[in-house]
Amino acid sequence: MDLSGKTALITGASRGIGAETARAFAAAGAKVALVARSAEAIADVAGEIGEAAIAIPCDIARYWEVEQAVRACVSEHGSLDILVNNAGMIEPIARMDEASPDAWGEVIDINLKGVFHGMHAALQEMLPGGGTILTIGSGAAHGPVEGWSHYCASKAGALMLTRMLDKEYRDQGLRALSLSPGTVATQMQREIKASGINPVSQLDWSDHIPPEWVAKCLLWMCGTEADEFLGAEVSLRDEAIRAKIGVA
Repeated sequence: MDLSGKTALITGASRGIGAETARAFAAAGAKVALVARSAEAIADVAGEIGEAAIAIPCDIARYWEVEQAVRACVSEHGSLDILVNNAGMIEPIARMDEASPDAWGEVIDINLKGVFHGMHAALQEMLPGGGTILTIGSGAAHGPVEGWSHYCASKAGALMLTRMLDKEYRDQGLRALSLSPGTVATQMQREIKASGINPVSQLDWSDHIPPEWVAKCLLWMCGTEADEFLGAEVSLRDEAIRAKIGVA
């Protein structure tokens, strides 16, 4: 995939999937804007990538910050062609009777409202003309997982936002897709492991795929070969998808 001349904004880019996606997209020729709350961490990743990268501290739960991040990206790189809605959180993991309503709402603010904020701000730059908006989904969008009421609800909502984007803007050249990666070897899985609440927490570290696989899949999703999944979800558990992107 050649992304020369394209600009991608990636949320949650300080580590894990987001950082690997920034590296992969830059290696494919794109200019990248790294967005996260951790200013120092995204500055380190951007410095590693080089001139093609800009670091933009931002809390995606606040729309005005996302709007400013998009403007900064366009000001620095000249366009916004790809948005990767990657930022997400799962803590605090708790059964519903034990959950803190405020903490529960904070996860919704990041995982659902943050996704909408990114989409809304990106649309101001992508329309008319189009672009690609990719969102990290989850199998949790399709079924309940004990202790994850906030995460399951937010991921289900985020998938519907992807479907809504496709419904409303495909005819204007917008490509909207979701990616369900399965379990990935990131800090989130360490938090899940520590909770000990459900079967996912019992998985061995070797059961998780590396974040580099997710980055490769997101890169593939930027191309027309993935158009059969517009408005829908790509599953990285699917062996056929793994074969397409060249991972084991």
